Amino acid sequence: MQRIFFHDKNPNKRDLKEVADRINKGEIIIFPTDTIYALGCLMTNKAGIERICRILDKKEKQAKMSLICPNISVISQYTQQIDNNVFKTMKRYLPGPYTFILKSNNYVQKFFKNNKEEIGVRIPNNEILDGLAEFLDAPLISTSLNTEDGIQKYFTDPDEIEQTFQHTVDILIDGGIGDNAESTVLDCTGEEIELIREGKGEVD
Repeated sequence: MQRIFFHDKNPNKRDLKEVADRINKGEIIIFPTDTIYALGCLMTNKAGIERICRILDKKEKQAKMSLICPNISVISQYTQQIDNNVFKTMKRYLPGPYTFILKSNNYVQKFFKNNKEEIGVRIPNNEILDGLAEFLDAPLISTSLNTEDGIQKYFTDPDEIEQTFQHTVDILIDGGIGDNAESTVLDCTGEEIELIREGKGEVD
């Protein structure tokens, strides 16, 4: 694993491009968000998705993977048509610590073993991810960096992350100590928006 330090408010663009080039070539990465650290790869990297599941010892459905997108326009490229009410809600809360579950389109489904009909989407309020997105060939697909051994454990300290995953992950983006609260999850696949999990993001 290579550990690369970034300032969370003014990340170096040249270094971000170098990291993005490696992700575009198939490497997997641990990175900070506006909630907890996440483990991810390019959405189109089927081998990377399988590798992430092996690292966390989870099946794809258990991993609860989400797309990390720079804006709602990009999200709409990977989902079925977004309802007007859902769109307004997304505009209100994003970017921020929220995951919206939407119906995926056929393009997304072909990269998953179980023809994933729903996909979580996120626009984190994080300048490192904003800068990285400029150079990626596709959105990141990611899952929260945690383990479950009786008690669910979140990784917030880059030193501990490096020690635990140094032999299994290619890159660690160190953006400082992470949060220990997950995103708020809103299911938008039914007629009404349903709160699935209340996390860091507040809801009315």
